[in-house]
Amino acid sequence: MQKRLKSSALTNAEVKTTIWFLWLFYAIFIIYDVFYNYLLPELPWGSDLAKETNIFDYVQYIILFGLLPVSMFLLKNDKPYLIKYIFFIGLTSINIISDIWFYLGSEGNSYTNGNVVELFIILFSPIFVNKRFFYLVSIGTGLKYLVIGLAIQDPVVLFPILIVVVLSMIAYIILHRIHSYVEAVKKSYDKQLEGIVKGIIATLELKDPYTRGHSERVAEYAMKLARATNKFKKDELNSFYYTCLLHDIGKIHIPDSILIKPSKLTIEEYEIIKTHPTVGAKAVQQVEGIADYIDVIYYHHERWDGTGYPKMLKGEEIPYLARVTAIADAFDAMTSSRSYRAALPLEEAYKRIIDGKGTQFDPDLVDLFQETYQSWVEFYESYIIEIETMENNQKEVQDYESKKIK
Repeated sequence: MQKRLKSSALTNAEVKTTIWFLWLFYAIFIIYDVFYNYLLPELPWGSDLAKETNIFDYVQYIILFGLLPVSMFLLKNDKPYLIKYIFFIGLTSINIISDIWFYLGSEGNSYTNGNVVELFIILFSPIFVNKRFFYLVSIGTGLKYLVIGLAIQDPVVLFPILIVVVLSMIAYIILHRIHSYVEAVKKSYDKQLEGIVKGIIATLELKDPYTRGHSERVAEYAMKLARATNKFKKDELNSFYYTCLLHDIGKIHIPDSILIKPSKLTIEEYEIIKTHPTVGAKAVQQVEGIADYIDVIYYHHERWDGTGYPKMLKGEEIPYLARVTAIADAFDAMTSSRSYRAALPLEEAYKRIIDGKGTQFDPDLVDLFQETYQSWVEFYESYIIEIETMENNQKEVQDYESKKIK
């Protein structure tokens, strides 16, 4: 289960878009090249427009067709997002070298180059819904003509630059509209997913009232630690948050007699408790937006020294975000009341996390926990105040209703 069980919808969309990009790119490139280099010179009005073939044209063919196996490799290794960058940078670089080489070596020829493939890339770039790629393509293509113009001292390059600017403006409008729509759908999906997840958690907390708020607090603590690592994007953190809320979902499978037992568990009962990560992971393995981070559910009880469960993974064998969740889960478990003990003071829980460095927890993450600890305290205190306020309001309502009945 350490590998993702299911590719996300966004990854699948990126793969499909990339495949279409490759088909169109090569179709347009080949058709344009055949027409420009072989058919156009044969036409009465085209002999003066065609550019002579030079060695860099053949180098371009070799590079672009050599990128096909590279693209297949990246697709198979779930890195389709790199392909568009490689193609654009490769094509633009060889075009700059080719054009400067040709026009500097042929005096009297005015610059007449330009490639319809470039227009295709600019206009097609919004389909990836990626602003970084759009800016690279737009600015990169404009700079290409500027560099060539400065090198060959031909002001005619201002015309293709103008065309690039106009096409980029059109592409930006398309990109903005697509991006706005995607963001609206995404926010709607996130709200629906959050509602479903919190509904499930509420069901679990009805089963075990002593863990009320535990999932939410663990998710908040874990998010603080994950953000502090600076390793994750916003979308990744959102998915991690929802998965973290469900880290104990497998406890629904545990009998109430064991889950809320006020005394020490027997060996057999503890073995049943230890099944909840596996049960929980299986329960959500087909849920889009959760399945990609299923390791958080499956491995959050593993220990750095290899004595955890369910797989007794050791050190960096444990998925990174599961290590993050383990610290958050342990801290909240210690600072919350249970059927068999009262909550520990924050200072004591903090000390025990530090003492677990290199044995129960990832040493580097424990160091980061120390750096972010004050924000954990602030969240804990605000959460307690919020709960007390809610309880007081409920009590006032109950007292008011009771007086009305009397």
